[in-house]
Amino acid sequence: MSATTAATPAKLTLQQLNAASQAQFTALLDGIYEHSPWIAEAAWARRPFATLAALEWAMVQVLAEAGRDKQLALIRVHPELAGKAMVSQTLTAESTNEQGRAGLTDCTPEEFARIHKLNADYNTRFGWPFILAVRGARGTGLNRHEIIATFERRLAGHPDLEFGECLRNIHRIAQMRLNDKLGQLPERGNLVWDWAEQLARHSDPGFAEAGQLTVTYLTEAHRACATDLVQWMREDCGFDHVQIDAVGNVVGVYEGSDPAAPRLLTGSHYDTVRNGGKYDGRLGIFVPMAVVRELQRAGRRLKHGIEVVGFAEEEGQRYKATFLGSGALTGHFDPAWLEQADADGVTMRQAMAAAGLDIAAIPSLKRDPVRYLGFVEVHIEQGPVLNEMDLPLGVVTSINGSVRYLVEITGQASHAGTTPMGRRRDAAAAAAQLLLYVEQRAGAVPDLVGTVGMLQVPSGSINVVPGSCRFSLDIRATTDAVRDSCERDVLAELARVCRRRGLQYKAELTLRAPAAPSATAWQQRWEAAVQQLGLPVFRMPSGAGHDAMKLHEVMPQAMLFVRGQNSGISHNPLESTATDDIELAVRAFCHLYENL
Repeated sequence: MSATTAATPAKLTLQQLNAASQAQFTALLDGIYEHSPWIAEAAWARRPFATLAALEWAMVQVLAEAGRDKQLALIRVHPELAGKAMVSQTLTAESTNEQGRAGLTDCTPEEFARIHKLNADYNTRFGWPFILAVRGARGTGLNRHEIIATFERRLAGHPDLEFGECLRNIHRIAQMRLNDKLGQLPERGNLVWDWAEQLARHSDPGFAEAGQLTVTYLTEAHRACATDLVQWMREDCGFDHVQIDAVGNVVGVYEGSDPAAPRLLTGSHYDTVRNGGKYDGRLGIFVPMAVVRELQRAGRRLKHGIEVVGFAEEEGQRYKATFLGSGALTGHFDPAWLEQADADGVTMRQAMAAAGLDIAAIPSLKRDPVRYLGFVEVHIEQGPVLNEMDLPLGVVTSINGSVRYLVEITGQASHAGTTPMGRRRDAAAAAAQLLLYVEQRAGAVPDLVGTVGMLQVPSGSINVVPGSCRFSLDIRATTDAVRDSCERDVLAELARVCRRRGLQYKAELTLRAPAAPSATAWQQRWEAAVQQLGLPVFRMPSGAGHDAMKLHEVMPQAMLFVRGQNSGISHNPLESTATDDIELAVRAFCHLYENL
């Protein structure tokens, strides 16, 4: 499959760059990094570049190795947005084009005054100009409202984090300028991005009016999403069979050339958390859809068919039935879920009936593992690691096993003014002591995390020593043994703290989910796919749960992570990823599928 398609006749090729002298190479890449030819000059020694991504990564490494002084100098040579250089028309041609695309040359007086004030405040706070890739994730340009909102948000950031964010935006700017020089266009990445934008127009009542994305199981918005997926799979992508199954999963099958050969199973979920992002789950549906679309348009079929599933539910937002969609495929749909009621008193059984789903057919959804090669999932990282490394893709080694508790410590409520410090039975102080222990214990072991995410003093008062404290405990690790060891130590510390302070406690286990290590052979397939893109293989665990955890129970599985923007934030409206990164994910999936 073709990597990218030329938007215009290419003025430059990788072959030319690989054959160029250092001086020629530097001159050819003039303007990629603002007033900083030394980056291209140093990257020349890392030739030959097999792919454009390899060239981009080489320049990322050059800047990472240059040290803070050179990095700061690079940041400082960038012009302010809608600043003096734009007014005096002294911007470089590249910056003029980018700021013009974003409409910054057409600011109203009020907008110009606001941006001028933000520029001044930012420089005062950080000591360097605000840098933003104003062409955005799609490459077509952010609007002025989006630019000002981002400016305001980042102005409140920590200096170290903001320094890194400026460098990441510089690399994104360079990536798009390279595309322009080489006449490259991430067509499949753009397609996936556009699908995500279109699907995000559906949102549950109350959230839609506020401009927030929320799609919970079997609501009207959820069913509209399923309808769109069916239409795109059938009409745009050319799947042979498309249906909505008995739990609301959208299932598309593109047959292989050998009807007897087992299929590749893939997909992810299309429901969202409340006020969530556009890519969590959905990216894992759209990437293989783009692959099938290209195969169908080329009239090609591979030996093994591919089955893409948009899982109807993974987040557990409307009912307490997490992984309902993928659980139905593994034969783990619990009939007791049908009697659960949502916040409005509507049971799952009633919601399914209203959606026209055949509850009696749910047991038949269980897949026979013999008919499948395995399960692979593409997912936005949902964390900052790839983003901070300026690396587009990561290969998942294991989905963390987790254990969760709800804990209540009971002491004695007493007067804050009359109870001496040495005679208190303070439940909140004990919880605080344990919280710090969890942070210390989890931080001492690689790939182990511990979180106290909820903390409450019931009936608390400013002048009362807390007699009760309730809190949550969440421990996750790449292996069950590491998780369980931390769990034992934390519970033992809880007992010791309460004993020393004369307190009582209750710890209720609410969840225990086993780790799901990637199948070695499938992880290696993802690694090979990343390598052929000219990128280094970075292996990492997943701290979040995924549908792959359920499929892991019946067949081999492995995952590929795609870098997120905005410090990798997820479950948040700021969740984002660039079309160039999505393009690389599509290419990686193509490589994995074609080399089965």
